[in-house]
Amino acid sequence: MGKTKIYRTIAKLKSIDMFYFDTKTKGPTILCLHGRGGRAETWSDFIQHYGKQYRIIAPDQRGHGLSGKPIAEYTTEEMAEDIIELLNFLKIDSVILVGHSMGGAVVGYLAAVYPKYVKAVAILDKSAAGPAEPNKLPLDKSQLSDPMTKDWPLPFDTLNESMNFIKQVSASTLEYQYFMNSLVETVEGYKMMFSPEAMAIGIAHYEDWFHLLPSTKCLVLLIRAKGSKLLSNEDFIKMQSLLPNCIPHEMSHPDHSVHLGNKEEFYEYFDEFLMKI
Repeated sequence: MGKTKIYRTIAKLKSIDMFYFDTKTKGPTILCLHGRGGRAETWSDFIQHYGKQYRIIAPDQRGHGLSGKPIAEYTTEEMAEDIIELLNFLKIDSVILVGHSMGGAVVGYLAAVYPKYVKAVAILDKSAAGPAEPNKLPLDKSQLSDPMTKDWPLPFDTLNESMNFIKQVSASTLEYQYFMNSLVETVEGYKMMFSPEAMAIGIAHYEDWFHLLPSTKCLVLLIRAKGSKLLSNEDFIKMQSLLPNCIPHEMSHPDHSVHLGNKEEFYEYFDEFLMKI
């Protein structure tokens, strides 16, 4: 069995230019959304695993990778509307959605607000909880600071310096690979492809979305990393109680990238999910 070819394209949407992977294969469409600071690249193994039976589409979301990085609020609503624009651009009526971390919030919003586009959703290690009061920052670049990278010595002078530093600040090999996927050489040196301003404003505008869960009628696969700090046990149970049609699983592996930490286990859960759609 040969590899699934990945086609790389930029869609000229009304709101942004959106870069995306597309297998262009036959079968139902699965659209995959990465987490904050990530890229379409995080779905490469998933694409090879399912690309023969499904058409897999994985965009770089706004503010990330090769997609547009406008001055905007980067709310979940705004990012979800980008995906609706992409689906309309591609003339795709409905999809299975998979979202990791930040992407999990976007697919959760899409399932509740745009149900006609959504066959089923998988939310990977993302809580519906948000801050009690969003700290909405002004859209002024000079006042924005990405909490994740604000202390990084960017741009890095050399590739080795980049690799060594990112390895030191990463909690696991998978996290290191996740950040390395967004490293790019520029005329100034090595930088991250995501916009620090976009990361900061997106975090500041993030809101609780538990209220959306009861109106999510489609099948939902909810996966938590073992002992996850990002999807607490309390929130995991609360989300299950509010979702009308939920398949919950906790991975045996603690890595936040649940689709990569133990691939065999993840694909077992995902296969079970696909069979029930």
